[in-house]
Parts: sequence; C-alpha cells; structure tokens
Amino acid sequence: MTDLALFRQETRQWLETHCPEEMRLPMSEEDICWGGRHFTFRSAAQKAWLEAMAARGWTVPGWPKAYGGGGLSGEQQKILAEEMARINARPPLQSFGIWMLGPALLEFGTEAQKRHYLPQIARGEIRWCQGYSEPGAGSDLAGLQTKGVDHGDHFAVTGQKIWTSYADKADWIFCLVRTEPEAAKHTGISFLLFDMESAGVSTRPIKLISGASPFCETFFDDVKVPKDQIVGERGQGWTIAKYLLTHEREMIGASDNALFAKTDLVADAIQSVGVNEDGHLDDPMLRAELGQFLVDEICFDAHMQMSGAYMRAGHELGARSAELKYLGTELNKRRQSLRVSAGGADDLVWEGTANSAGQAAKDWLRAKGNSIEGGTSEVMLSILSKAVLKLPG
Repeated sequence: MTDLALFRQETRQWLETHCPEEMRLPMSEEDICWGGRHFTFRSAAQKAWLEAMAARGWTVPGWPKAYGGGGLSGEQQKILAEEMARINARPPLQSFGIWMLGPALLEFGTEAQKRHYLPQIARGEIRWCQGYSEPGAGSDLAGLQTKGVDHGDHFAVTGQKIWTSYADKADWIFCLVRTEPEAAKHTGISFLLFDMESAGVSTRPIKLISGASPFCETFFDDVKVPKDQIVGERGQGWTIAKYLLTHEREMIGASDNALFAKTDLVADAIQSVGVNEDGHLDDPMLRAELGQFLVDEICFDAHMQMSGAYMRAGHELGARSAELKYLGTELNKRRQSLRVSAGGADDLVWEGTANSAGQAAKDWLRAKGNSIEGGTSEVMLSILSKAVLKLPG
C-alpha cells in the first residue's frame, strides 16, 4: 500500500469514528460554525466536531503544525477533502481568519504574530472581521481616510469603515489604516490588528433588503493600537491588502461557499411546474435555462478543482482569483433566479409557513450582493483584462 493509500485509509477510519452523524446532515447558513469567544454552539455535536478536527490540525490542514495546522501535503489535503465529501461531513469551522487573515500572516507576519494568532484561529477561539471599505473608498480602496496617528508606542486610530461583515459579532479586526499621511495614497497605508472591544470601537448593523443584517458600519474614535500589532512594515498595507484580496475573492466565488444557498433545482422545478407526457419538465424555456445552468455549474466546479490543485501545489492564484470571484458569484445569482422562476408565485411568499417563510425570495435578494462584496463584477473584469489578458487600458 502506498503512503497516500494508507493515509486515505486512516483518514476514512478516523472520520467515520469522530464525525458525529448530526454533522453529516445538509447545512444552512445558520449551521455554520464561526467560532470566537462569543459563539454559541448549536449542539454538543457541533462543538465535539470542531474540537476533534482542531486537535488534529484539520480545520486548517495545509498550515504548518507549529501554527495549529495539520501540516498536510497538497495530495493529502485533496484526500481529506474527498473523504469528508464522501460522508457529507460539514466544515468544522469557517472564518475570515482561515480564509483571509491566516494566509496573510503566514506570508507577512512576524514569527511571534504567527505563533500567537494562528493557533487561536485554527482552534476557533478568535473571530475576525475585515476593515477595508469606507463610505468614500470602495472600489477605489486606496483612497481610504481612516487614519492612525503615531503616539510613540501605539497608533491612535480614527475613522469609519462600512460593509464590515459580521463586525458586531467579531472579536478582532484586521484593518487598513493610513499611517503615513504625506506618502502617496497607495504607499501610506498600514495593516493593523486590534480587539473589537477596545475603547473607541463601535458598530451599527446595516439592514439589507433581504431582512438580514450581515454587514455593519464600524466607527473608530482614537482607538489605541500597540505597534506590535502592525503586520509587515509601516506603509506596506496595500501590498498585504492585495495579497489578502486574492484569497477573499477565491473564497467568495468558491462553489462550496456555505453562504450560497443551494437546493435541488431540478426537484424544485419538477415540483412547481411538473413534467409532460415524455417525462420532460413541462416548461421548455425553464428547461433550457436549467440545462444550461447545470452544465455551467459542472464546468465551474471542474475549474475550481483545477485551481485548488494549483494552490495545493504551492502556487498563488494572483489576479486569477478575480476570475473565480466573478464566475462563482454570477453563477450563484443565476442559481437563485432559476430557483424563484421555478417556484413561481409560491416563491413570492415572504412570511408565514409556506416555502420556509419566503426563504427563496430572501436568498434571491441576498444573492444580488454577491457581485458587489469583495469587489464588483465590473472591477473583477477590469482586473482580468489588464492583469491576465494584458489588454490596453
């Protein structure tokens, strides 16, 4: 038996023993384990699953063992993912710390920062939010105005961020702050980490048209941030921000993103419109749209697998992360539109007992934000045209 075959056998046995049956059921957004000091587990099984996987380093299987990871090779990570998918095991932990901050710390953090923050992220003990966009600095992020005034051993941070996902639930924030006011706008930004319970930090949820409030306005009023909580060098924030964004965009576009509400579109359509005497969906236009979508979804999943293999081999996607973000989010918008098209009038229900209290309509509305958050589809296409296709500006 080869080493990889043995690893697969041992992994399969371990997962069968340690993954609770409850953690093999389909999950909704409410079932995501975000971790953090204020997180409330939905069940004992959810807590046990996180603890078992974290103890093995498999919440972040590719990270070094010294930082709480599993130290797995690319081939081993692929096997672990396949064996988890085989039993429909839920991700034990999802967080911006895993998806975004962790890779940035591994690349730019000091050894002390890596040993302090990364194991906490891997164990689900700290939940992060991202302080990037501002009311006047969205797509033109380098125009941000939140400032950090040098006070010797610390920065005093003052300003505002917006669209800060789950800021009201986060423990800490990784934040872009202008610390070099005289420097050019791209070179005057630093990347700071600080506790959301620090004096001077406040948040205000933004209610969306879907009725949910995952985004917040975040305010800083002379927040004291020790200088050992700067990642990289002063003024290096833009470089770190761009690196982190490649991981964020890959995460947002990922086909297994738990924030993308997924149902069996074929079953939904059959239940809604029925089939004709030939056993075909009794709506030719919907049938054609659904067929095209399913083909595109299969192609995108294959593309994601290829990209995953590329990254597990130690490469960075760079500007191509914009491609995954664009394709994945636009695909999810089509998915939710097809879902409500199939449901017809029944999916216009907003409240009550029908259709899970209007969940299809809410998911359709929520999906509209997919092509805005993390960079608009237009910005993604612009990145691809310039950085990948090398088209003239």
